[in-house]
Amino acid sequence: MRDEQFDVPVTIESERTGRRLSVTRTVQAASLLVDRWPDEKRGPKYRAALKAMMDAMEQRRAVGSARRAFTAAAKEAHVFVREGRH
Repeated sequence: MRDEQFDVPVTIESERTGRRLSVTRTVQAASLLVDRWPDEKRGPKYRAALKAMMDAMEQRRAVGSARRAFTAAAKEAHVFVREGRH
């Protein structure tokens, strides 16, 4: 599996701590989805994002497409803050 850099970082905010995190790589995003995503927020977009990350790491999907799926999951879970560097 390959760890690919996002072309545009995605900033999310932890529900528990309120801390912001800039997500910049596929392995980082996949780890967040598997290990730290709130159980009650694992809806359809979460499942699509997890599959997209795995596909991107196995070079079966473009990294940009996986990043967009992650952004959609973050919006669905109400943890999305912004895309890009600020």
